Amino acid sequence: MDEQEVEAAVRVIRSKSLYRYYSLTPQAEVNAFESEFSAFLGVKHALAVTSGTGGLITALGALGVGPGQEVIIPAYMWIAVAAAVVNVGAIPVLADIDDSFCIDPESVRERVTPRTTAVIAVHMNGGHVDISRLLDVALSHKLFLIEDCAQCVGGTIGGRSIGTFGDIGVFSFQTNKNMTCGEAGCVVSNDEHLYQRAVATHDAGYTRTADGLFSCDEAEITTWGRGYRLDELRGAILRVQLRKLPQVISKMRSSKYRILESLKALPQVRPRKIIDPTGDTGGFLITTYPDEATARETCRSMRANGIASSSPDTSNVVLADYGLHIYYNIASLVRKRGTDNRGTPWTLEENRGSEVSYEKGTNPVADDLVRRSILFTIPSCLSRQDEDDIIQGFHQALASPSVAG
Repeated sequence: MDEQEVEAAVRVIRSKSLYRYYSLTPQAEVNAFESEFSAFLGVKHALAVTSGTGGLITALGALGVGPGQEVIIPAYMWIAVAAAVVNVGAIPVLADIDDSFCIDPESVRERVTPRTTAVIAVHMNGGHVDISRLLDVALSHKLFLIEDCAQCVGGTIGGRSIGTFGDIGVFSFQTNKNMTCGEAGCVVSNDEHLYQRAVATHDAGYTRTADGLFSCDEAEITTWGRGYRLDELRGAILRVQLRKLPQVISKMRSSKYRILESLKALPQVRPRKIIDPTGDTGGFLITTYPDEATARETCRSMRANGIASSSPDTSNVVLADYGLHIYYNIASLVRKRGTDNRGTPWTLEENRGSEVSYEKGTNPVADDLVRRSILFTIPSCLSRQDEDDIIQGFHQALASPSVAG
């Protein structure tokens, strides 16, 4: 961030008009952001919301997901994915991952039941889901497909923006993302009806006219709103961040693939599978090792040599220790803690018969990969010397007797 974001924020504050739908002197910052973001992605509709979590709940609401339905989600995700399903009263069902560290389409196929309504495909750590194979599964079983693009803003597959393959795409602009205003999100779709349903869901339950007034005429659109409207202040900052995004991605990809090239000389290291390297956002480097001991010793050695971030839980971390991204680390999911004292949604009559387990061991591929893989975040500000230090850290760690032996 620099003075451009400062100027954008000050401009909105001086206008005294922070609400998007009406104000003293309308700034139309959120409207402009939605238009610019949809053009950037090549999608018809974009709806800004207050968070990625709010975007997921808005997407599920637009699709009419609720009690009596199941939604398939990956074993490697962020807790918000499961939380969104639980908060609409549906049952989350875990599918395993593959060596892309994203949801495995074949595992999805195996998890489909008569109650399955949708799949949430999470493009994890800047990489991609094998979207063409997953689309085949979704279409063959008549399932809605939601793309969670929170960690992959700006990613593409075959030149097409992620978030535009499924029925609805959801993005996050929280502080850890490629572009940020602290906390926000966006819901995108090419489907006019779903977009209008999303508008109603994220607002007060009704769609809006072009001049921002409520429209109560569309019976199929009307629902109950959740109040996830984005404000003009964050909309203005996001417009600046969006203009910077291509350069940010370019810098991250350059650093990541320079480091990856150097790791080819290390037989112990296997990088994750990237479906389309040209569309990788470059923000994360995942390396997998022959066993857990090698992964942990590599991580320890690099940290001892100063290759670490201020937060020990977000970079240079063995994935098994990556907190609420790993299904069995989410205590509320494993224990089926409900949203009320009745244990909703698992105890609802409509959900009787959805027998699911979230215990460790239910997703063996994920269990194996996370215990012997390291996540390394790649910021957009690495200098050549920083890259050299990281490369040296990997080589030193894997040359030590405790690892090489």
